[in-house]
Amino acid sequence: MPAEVSPTARALRALEILQTRPGATADELATRLGVTERAARRYVGILREAGIPIESLRGPYGGYRLGRGTRLPPVMFTQSEALGLVMAVLDGQPEAADADDLVGSALAKVIRALPESVGAQAAALRTHASATPDRYSARPDPATTSALVAAAATGRRVRVSYRSASGREWETEVDPWAVVVRHGRWYLLCHSLSAEATRTYRIDRIGSAEQTGDAFVPPAGLDPVAALEENLGIGWEFTTRVAFDAPYDEVAPWVPRTMGRLEEADEGCVLVGSTSNPQMYAEEWLPRVPFPFRIEGGPELRSAMAALVARLAESIEGDG
Repeated sequence: MPAEVSPTARALRALEILQTRPGATADELATRLGVTERAARRYVGILREAGIPIESLRGPYGGYRLGRGTRLPPVMFTQSEALGLVMAVLDGQPEAADADDLVGSALAKVIRALPESVGAQAAALRTHASATPDRYSARPDPATTSALVAAAATGRRVRVSYRSASGREWETEVDPWAVVVRHGRWYLLCHSLSAEATRTYRIDRIGSAEQTGDAFVPPAGLDPVAALEENLGIGWEFTTRVAFDAPYDEVAPWVPRTMGRLEEADEGCVLVGSTSNPQMYAEEWLPRVPFPFRIEGGPELRSAMAALVARLAESIEGDG
């Protein structure tokens, strides 16, 4: 903590630590508060003098914990925490600068509840900072998102209604493994019972989600983010196959899972995948990879790359 923090603020911070880390030792408190062990014990004493029951634990390491049934004071934010919260909200949802926005309304209530010395700067930041909306982000319905998170947390199967980008609608039963936020979009990573395969659904396109009462167990060792990105690179309309004239270990850091599956080959490596947008794949994704490559499969991708090459060639034609 900064050196100018008051003893009262440090005591409240010590209280927060004991809330989240029961059994914290004087050494742990000292490290987190940025003070000596002796000073940490003094802050524990300040809390006890304020009527907060803090028990000392016996044993070789000792430690402190809050007494059972302790009624704690309202949540307190430091100035840095309050400003960081406002910045994170505006970064994630620029519309929160508007008080009529759902998140903006909640943020305004938090700011009003802050002490004037802390809330004044947080309010000024919210009022005068501007944020550019992410054109690719999509805000799902909070109630639907909460229902899916609850089903994933309790291992309960759900029936969802879904609308694709083309407008096609259907219902299906899924095992909701996880909710993943990626680049401003919220996804449901799940196992589809009808397809008997892993699926990813954008939550802003889910119309309803109801638990069926059936239970499920997610795959052992599931990495939701890795599984989502890998799944986003397969099953699309246009297949792709790109060979790179470079070792797998050198190419791999440049190829996200959303581009497909990178495999070692006799000479270099091969990227096998699919896409719904060959033009984006050719113009944005492949040029970022700094190694020679050949498009071996996917006529749509070949056509998109040919069009890009022709357009770039035209840009340098003439006498210069």
